[in-house]
Amino acid sequence: MNIQAMMKQAQKLQKDMMSEKEKIDNEIFEGKSSLVTVKVKGTKEIVEIKIEQQTIEEDEIELLQDMLVVALNDAMKKIDKSTEENLGKYTKGLPGLF
Repeated sequence: MNIQAMMKQAQKLQKDMMSEKEKIDNEIFEGKSSLVTVKVKGTKEIVEIKIEQQTIEEDEIELLQDMLVVALNDAMKKIDKSTEENLGKYTKGLPGLF
C-alpha cells in the first residue's frame, strides 16, 4: 500500500470518527434517581433537570441533592458508554482518546 492510499484511508477514518462523535454530542442521555430525572447532551451539557411534583421539606434538601448527584452520574455513565461503544472500534487499544 502506498503513502497516498494510506493517507486517504486515514482521512476516511478520521471523517468517520468525527461523524460518530457528532452523533453522540447531539444525542440526549437521560439519568434517573427516584424523584429526579436529568437530561444531558453527549457533550455533557445539562439540558434539563426534573423533580417529581412532591413537596420537598427542608430536611429533604440533602436527600434531593444526593438524588441529583446519582441522576447526573447515571447520565454521564451513559454518555461514556455510548462514546466507547461507537468510537471504540476506531481506537482499538488506544485508551483515553475520548
